[in-house]
Amino acid sequence: MALVLGGYAAYTYLRNEFGSASVEPETAFANAERVIELEQRMGLFFEEDLQAAFVDHDWFLWSWNVFYGSLHFLVTIFALVWLYRRFPDRYRRYRNMFAAMTLSALAGFSSFPLMPPRLLAAGPPYGAADLGGAEYEFVDTLATVGGLWSFDSGTMQEVSNQYAAMPSLHFAWAMFCAVALVPTVRNPLGRAASAAYPVLTLFAIVVTGNHYWIDAVGGLVVLGVGALAAATIDHLGERRAEAEPTPPLVDDVPDMPDDPSPMTPAR
Repeated sequence: MALVLGGYAAYTYLRNEFGSASVEPETAFANAERVIELEQRMGLFFEEDLQAAFVDHDWFLWSWNVFYGSLHFLVTIFALVWLYRRFPDRYRRYRNMFAAMTLSALAGFSSFPLMPPRLLAAGPPYGAADLGGAEYEFVDTLATVGGLWSFDSGTMQEVSNQYAAMPSLHFAWAMFCAVALVPTVRNPLGRAASAAYPVLTLFAIVVTGNHYWIDAVGGLVVLGVGALAAATIDHLGERRAEAEPTPPLVDDVPDMPDDPSPMTPAR
C-alpha cells in the first residue's frame, strides 16, 4: 500500500508540475479537435450521444461519478494486496508492470495535453468555450451532478492536471486489475466482476465526460509498455542469476573421517 500511494504521489507531482498550469488551453483544445476528427473519420464519435442519453438522470450519473473517483484506487490496491498475499510468486512482476505503466503515462500527458470532453463547453481558465468548444454539447457531470469530489473547486483546479486525458490511466489501471485478478480468482462471480471491471470503467470515463473512448486505447498502449518492461526486468534478473557462481553442493565436499586420529605433536 505504501508503494502504491508513494508511487502515485510521485506520479501526481510530476504530472501536475508540467500540467495544465503550464499548457495553453489553445494547445489542449487543438488536440481535442484532432481526436474528435479522428473518431469522426472512423465513424465512432459517439461520446456526445452516449452522455446525452443519461444526462437527465442525476442519480445515475452521480453513481458513475463515485465509481470514477473511488474504485480507481480501491480495486487497484486490492489487486496488488491480493497478489502479494496469495500469489507472491507473481507479485514482483505485476508490481514492476504497474510502476512502469503508470510512469510511462507521463510521456503521454506531457507530449499530448488533451482537453477532456467535460471542458469543451466550459469557460476559462481551462475550458474552451471561447475557443469554439461551445459548439459541443458535453456536460461536466462532476460540476452539475456532483460526486465525492469535483474538479470545479479552485483548489482542485490548481493542484490537478486538467489536460491529463491521453492516455486514460483509469482504463489502464482497470485492465491491469483484470489481468491480475481473472487468472487468480476462483470464485465465478469474482472472476466475472474482475472481467467486467474494465468495461464498466470505459463506460464511466465516457459517460462522465472525462475521456474520449480513444483515450482507453492509449491506456492499452501504456499497459503493454508496462508488461514489456516487467518482462525485461525478469529476463535481466534471470540472466544475472545464471551468471552468478553456484556454491558447491554438500555432496561435493570431501567426506571427513568420523573419528579422526589426533595429530602427532611435532618434535
